[in-house]
Amino acid sequence: MGTERDDWARIGLRVAPAERAEAEAGVRAAYRRAGLAEPRAVVWCDSPLVAAAAALQLTGSTAEMTGPEAERAGVRARRLLGEHGFASHGGESLVTSVRDAVRTAPWQRARARLVGRLGQAGWSERWTSTAGELWPRLHGLGQRIRDAVVDALAGAEAGQAVPSDGARSAVRLALLDAVLGQQDAAWLAALADDEELAGLAAVARSAGWWWPYAEVVLLAERPVVLDLDEAGRLHRGDGPALAYPDGFALHAWRGMPVPASLFARLATLTVEEIREEGNAEVRRVMLEHFGYDRYLAESGAQPLGRDETGVLWRIQLPGDEPLVMVEVVNSTPEPDGTNRVYWLRVPPSTRSAREGVAWTFGLSVEEYQPQSQT
Repeated sequence: MGTERDDWARIGLRVAPAERAEAEAGVRAAYRRAGLAEPRAVVWCDSPLVAAAAALQLTGSTAEMTGPEAERAGVRARRLLGEHGFASHGGESLVTSVRDAVRTAPWQRARARLVGRLGQAGWSERWTSTAGELWPRLHGLGQRIRDAVVDALAGAEAGQAVPSDGARSAVRLALLDAVLGQQDAAWLAALADDEELAGLAAVARSAGWWWPYAEVVLLAERPVVLDLDEAGRLHRGDGPALAYPDGFALHAWRGMPVPASLFARLATLTVEEIREEGNAEVRRVMLEHFGYDRYLAESGAQPLGRDETGVLWRIQLPGDEPLVMVEVVNSTPEPDGTNRVYWLRVPPSTRSAREGVAWTFGLSVEEYQPQSQT
């Protein structure tokens, strides 16, 4: 189980170009297995964004696409669809989704067969040891991509009006037609040895998201950049944490979405810029880059108190909770003879350095009684 799980984990996070022939063969196999005629056209898109824009056009929902990024994606989608004989239309649906037949029903039957063979307890154990370990990371990644596509196609961009509920709903409905390809690796880790799922597994091993319709399939490339932190969250401080060949990208810091423009400013940040930032979450990203100690020093913060554990600092942040830090010195010298200084962010209610240090250990002041410092 461990080796198979690890293989699917690598598949779910792969950043190589799609193996197009293998993916298309997997699509045809999935259609045949579902008792469907093979699609007459396969349209490759360089990102889920363009594929979703194409899905909106095929299902007659292009009126909901607004904003510059949506327009660019729409132009690329129209060109790709036109190359395969799907011309512009006046809002009527040109296709019928076959996702339930191709993906949902086979998955349900495969699960039922496995439960019948292993029993409910055996199935639970199988899921826990395979998909259960992959699901949080891959499901979260898929949700982040989904949210970014909705924002882009519904017009939620800097300087744009707040998108309507109708715009968001239309894009979300188009995304419900998608099969997540490589991000389906979590549940395939538990079920991929079922013969009925061979086609789905082949597509997941070879490509990104895809949209199965009665006459046409939209297939998306895999990302070219995918950076995660130690907790499995999208994270990068000098560019996009997730990017596709056509430039569709997500910027994130420890899982939190941040505007792309932020990273151009990080090298020259000032205390004033951090203080004036209206978005509290973006300000936290700025603080991590700038350095808490540097911010406290350059912002004129004054210590609230000192004791044997360290120094307690506090400074107000507009529109956010106060920044409260404990400055502690490692009692064990570094190889060069110096003692390293650490900064610990603690709750705003902290009243002493000792209370703050105790909090980092999950203890009360009374419970925190270290025998020695290291």
